[in-house]
Amino acid sequence: MRVGAIVAAAGSGERFGRPGGKQLAPLAGATVLEHTVRAVAASERVEGVVVVANLDHVDAIAGLLAGEPKVVSVVAGGATRQESVARALDALPPEVEVVVVHDGARPLVTPELLEAVLVELDESVDAVIVGYPCFDTVKSVGPDGLVVRTEDRGRLWLVQTPQAFWARALRAAFERAQCSGVTATDDAAVVEADGGRVRVVRGPRDNIKITVPEDLAIAEAVLQVRGLARGGGAR
Repeated sequence: MRVGAIVAAAGSGERFGRPGGKQLAPLAGATVLEHTVRAVAASERVEGVVVVANLDHVDAIAGLLAGEPKVVSVVAGGATRQESVARALDALPPEVEVVVVHDGARPLVTPELLEAVLVELDESVDAVIVGYPCFDTVKSVGPDGLVVRTEDRGRLWLVQTPQAFWARALRAAFERAQCSGVTATDDAAVVEADGGRVRVVRGPRDNIKITVPEDLAIAEAVLQVRGLARGGGAR
């Protein structure tokens, strides 16, 4: 099957609170986005990568990734994640059968993790996503700050990316979501809302998303450990 990847890096990064946002923040000798794109592109199964960027950063990111041979395009994102990913889908070659979507702010992804979702994508499901069981107690809280109920954490998983989709299923779900007004916080939820079947595979907890500046220190430490394990410095 022909596999293409989308790296979603069009967020405003308001919670990060630094100029340029989280994707362009320096991390272990590169930027967060460079680490992410290089890891995704390192998968032998991925033939090409489309990066979707904030309109204000398209030129800067295109220049930053100019030396990455698998990056086929950097496109401007839309007002929502769904719109941004839909634009990236349009930029992928039409022969792509499987689409892997990954957050640009998750620089600790590995080619092995991409393989884990791809190997589980078969005709019995429309998508495969990465996550891990919730280990903390989770409470629903009302707008007044009072606890409404305590959720059954045994049924709850914290979901990450990468997420792999049959391209036909993702395109159809996005088209119907646009018509019906469905919005979601991740792409798998759009497929779920369209009646699609989504499988979850367990991933590592260190596949964190850079959201606030303190997350950079965690990511740096993980990259350093991985570098030492390979007998070299952090990448």
